[in-house]
Amino acid sequence: KLQFLYLIDDTDYHTHRIHLVTMSLHLGEHVPVVPPAGVVVVKEVRAYVVGDKKTEEKSGGAADCHAQAGGHWIVDTPISNPMSVYPMYKASRKSWGIDAVGSMIVQVELTNGMVGVGIAIAGEPGCFIVEHHLSRFVEGQDPRNIEFIHDQMWRATTNYGRKGLTIQAISAVDLALWDALGKLRNEPVYQLLGGKTKDKLPVYATGIRPDVAKRLGFVQGKVPLPYGPGDGDAGMRKNIEMLKAYRASVGPEYPLAVDCYMSLTVPYTVELARRIDKEVPGGVKWIEEHLHPDDYEGYAEVKRTAGHLNLFTCGEHEYTRYGFRQLIEKKCCDVLQPDITWCGGITEARRVCAMAAAHDLPVIPHGSSVYSYHLQFAFTNCPIAELIMLDPKAEKVAPYFGTLFTDEPLPKDGYLDLDPSKPGFGVTLNPDLPLRRPCARVAEQLRTREDLAEKSAKRPRGAEWLESVAKMVKLDK
Repeated sequence: KLQFLYLIDDTDYHTHRIHLVTMSLHLGEHVPVVPPAGVVVVKEVRAYVVGDKKTEEKSGGAADCHAQAGGHWIVDTPISNPMSVYPMYKASRKSWGIDAVGSMIVQVELTNGMVGVGIAIAGEPGCFIVEHHLSRFVEGQDPRNIEFIHDQMWRATTNYGRKGLTIQAISAVDLALWDALGKLRNEPVYQLLGGKTKDKLPVYATGIRPDVAKRLGFVQGKVPLPYGPGDGDAGMRKNIEMLKAYRASVGPEYPLAVDCYMSLTVPYTVELARRIDKEVPGGVKWIEEHLHPDDYEGYAEVKRTAGHLNLFTCGEHEYTRYGFRQLIEKKCCDVLQPDITWCGGITEARRVCAMAAAHDLPVIPHGSSVYSYHLQFAFTNCPIAELIMLDPKAEKVAPYFGTLFTDEPLPKDGYLDLDPSKPGFGVTLNPDLPLRRPCARVAEQLRTREDLAEKSAKRPRGAEWLESVAKMVKLDK
């Protein structure tokens, strides 16, 4: 037991008393959660990748928006990124492997035949984690116990997870569970989260054609910053020229933002903000993800120094509530931008939204399509959504997930609505897209409700557990 000493000044008797206080509040056993016999439970968890890289590119990227064929603006336009300091990797983001990991699609099948679908960028490594580790906490469990399942997945991967691919794998499972739960209850996910807070969702567009975004009715355009510190002073001048050209194409009043994709330094960002404010008519609404995601002090310094010039945003590559707590407490930004398919899924993202609301911070998720739309409808501090223009030239609206789904909802005239008659996330997996299950398990490897019941019955308990170390470890006296 953890114990703590409190020293208390007793003014009545002018004496000091020492109180020994036990700090644990586990005052009774937390009995394992085992679904009652006969209820619908999770039958199987399956993790897939798209057949091969060429098929993934042909599909429009599927779950990985960067898995695009050569010539696509998102991979082959000059875009400042962490690898831009190395000349041999400047020309194309595919050259350093931005699409190397690839799509992962997770299915959660219930015992009544319903199937939920979740996605992430996790590829075959993610499939292994899902099938051979996370599945044990999902199969046999009641899909309504999402909070419980999520906590077990997160705790069990702490030794090798915490951020990155592991949390992205957890995200895909979590999203598949929410999709399955919506289908089980015959309700859209946004209803499960508390219902709509807005009738329609305003949407902004990201791409290299803000003029097209304006013409199509999007409420804002966001463009990538072409050059970074590795391109020297000449690169800075070209950045300003390009932003002036973008601004001229949409006029001084249309909201414009710029994405720096983790590629700048504190001094470069401050100078960029100052020059935009001075030289670009109308300026920009925000500068996004300008520093490495782990540079919390740097983000805070930029905001302290240049926060009066424009908004600063970040969080696309942040993970779990603990990472976002850092961004909030250190006052790193004006807007949080979690990707719902990476940060821990809906279960974790709603915690982020709640924390942000307590600090009057807006949450505008990165991409994520339907997986963020439902969250944004349900939370008042999610004012607008993002659609990355995945048409190769960014000249028209295209599904964010390519051909992965047959019915992905798309914004019209800058606004998005969701069909209330479609349960879950409201999308249908494309049966014609070839998927491959690289880490498939045989039936004997699947967990059942009965396995959970047996494990619960054999759990260590009470005094016997607390005496187990003494019985196992025989010390010399």
